[in-house]
Amino acid sequence: MRRLFSSILLLGLASALPSVAKPLTGQKEIFLVDDAGHRILIGYVKFSQNGETTIYDLEFNDEVFSEHFLSMRPFKCLEGPDKHWCHVPYPYELQRYVSAEDLTDLEYDLLFIHKGATEYGINMWNGIYYRLNADGDHLVGQLHEMDMDVLSAPPEAGNLRPIKHDDIHEPDPDSHWLPGIVIE
Repeated sequence: MRRLFSSILLLGLASALPSVAKPLTGQKEIFLVDDAGHRILIGYVKFSQNGETTIYDLEFNDEVFSEHFLSMRPFKCLEGPDKHWCHVPYPYELQRYVSAEDLTDLEYDLLFIHKGATEYGINMWNGIYYRLNADGDHLVGQLHEMDMDVLSAPPEAGNLRPIKHDDIHEPDPDSHWLPGIVIE
């Protein structure tokens, strides 16, 4: 009886602990998620080992994006009922290295701008930054807002992380169409 009680106690403690991040490996699907839990498959990411480093390749699902010419540049956008979510390719050098503790390069590859469905152009202050966290063998993230004017000028040579913590802000609850991201 005592052994059974100890086993139950250990199981309860294990479930209360945060999940341990597993190494990122293999191909995974990338979904943007709306408030109701509906998911849009926006792409695929393949993680592989390069010595001690985990690298990734990213491929977008072109079938769900439409082409738009906004503010004198082409964008691939998801068309929502009230807003469009337009992917912003990160314009500077990325190593595309990640670990369970540092997903910054992948976050930079998943930048978006939102705009009203009837608006003609884009405003760089409507930037979307998904802050990612490892959760077992998949990644989850929440939408944060940012003014992408931070990226209007190239960073100093060697600075591969020009977006600072203070540049990213939590939005008002329920203020956006696609507040979550899941990579599994």
